[in-house]
Amino acid sequence: MAFRVALTGFLAFVVALGIGRFAFTPQVPLMIAEHQFTLTGAGLVAAFNYLGYLFGAYDAMKSTRHVERRLWIGVWGAVVLTLVSATITGEVWHSVVRFAIGWTSGWAMVLVAAWCNERLAQLGRPAMSAAVFAGPGAGIFLSGILAVGIHSMALSAAEAWAVYGALALILTLLVTRNFPRAGELHRPNSTLAPLTLTPVLKRLVVSYSLAGFGYILPATFFSQMANARFPDSLFAQFVWPVFGGAAMVGIALGILTRHWLKTHQRLAVVLWLQGIGVLCAEIVPGVNGLIIGAVLTGGGFLCVVQLALQYSRELAPTHSRYLAGLLTTGYAIGQLMGPLLSAVSTSLTHHLDPALYVAIAGFLLAGALVIKRV
Repeated sequence: MAFRVALTGFLAFVVALGIGRFAFTPQVPLMIAEHQFTLTGAGLVAAFNYLGYLFGAYDAMKSTRHVERRLWIGVWGAVVLTLVSATITGEVWHSVVRFAIGWTSGWAMVLVAAWCNERLAQLGRPAMSAAVFAGPGAGIFLSGILAVGIHSMALSAAEAWAVYGALALILTLLVTRNFPRAGELHRPNSTLAPLTLTPVLKRLVVSYSLAGFGYILPATFFSQMANARFPDSLFAQFVWPVFGGAAMVGIALGILTRHWLKTHQRLAVVLWLQGIGVLCAEIVPGVNGLIIGAVLTGGGFLCVVQLALQYSRELAPTHSRYLAGLLTTGYAIGQLMGPLLSAVSTSLTHHLDPALYVAIAGFLLAGALVIKRV
């Protein structure tokens, strides 16, 4: 039973986040090549996705009715809207669809995590919840490998969206019968004392928001950066699956090293490693810089999510869903600021470099905020 819950959560994250949200990244070079939008436009389309994620996460945090329905729509919405992406063109329509996918994935992120944590704890297997967070990385890896095949077959962006949507549909059909029914998800207890945001919790929220800001630029534009540096190179197509594969390995390493240091200290180290990864992508020449960047930034991506949520449960165990929603909302705000900054950077300088250096600074500050629990 515990394995079935963990597998369901894992595949739900593959679909809602790994494909629904992040298949856009390997699509960016293809849609720019088809003149559907510019690099600046791609940043603005991505910003609508993160705005939707913000609303979805906030709504999931506050909801007390139809909670399970939101979880179902969160996953199935990613399937339907990815397929819809195959039928539209241009910045306006893609912005609308990316906003909607952002909203549904915000629901999925908060509610799938809450459901898996609750059920696995009830079944006496709470440690398995960490493996669930490898789902987005697996989705990124799968979409990246598909992107390599899509490039080799010279498919259009619309055909590529159809391929991603078909994969999402198949995976969702495998586990949809295991999704929670009405009444299975815990509702906030009105008898609990209201959550007090202590200085430690406030620093965690700010740190996690900065993490969202720091990672989203490389996560959105790594494929485009590789394509720009190595046009028509097979290597450029593999940067994104390397990012996703590193994210899965990062979760595995996090599980293996769970007894090393304290949670907040491991969180700080991972944030700093992500910052080093973005820096290496910028300053280390050639292929090596992008590989190091994808490994370090991708490797820390899901570890940060899992460790931040774990740390929040340690600080306030009776408010886990509310804190998951609050942290995800802060993360979404950070993500929203990233593409807006990239749009300013590319419009003023025609380069992403200034925005990426600000992202590096964000990672460094994020780690400094949580390194001490005082």
